[in-house]
Amino acid sequence: MIRVDDQEVQWFEGMTVTDLLKQIGYEGSCAVVRINETHVSRPTFDQTLVPDGAQVYLIPMIAGG
Repeated sequence: MIRVDDQEVQWFEGMTVTDLLKQIGYEGSCAVVRINETHVSRPTFDQTLVPDGAQVYLIPMIAGG
């Protein structure tokens, strides 16, 4: 199991950040994901593995003007 913000999510071997976002049905625009203490940016979501037991935080894109 992993924890995404305050929600427990089933983990599977080889899970990437992209897989995780699809699994939880995340439809927002997430610019950065923090896995434990490591920040991961969108261009590497497909290659970044999520370890079992990880604490994941979704950091949405915020724009202003």
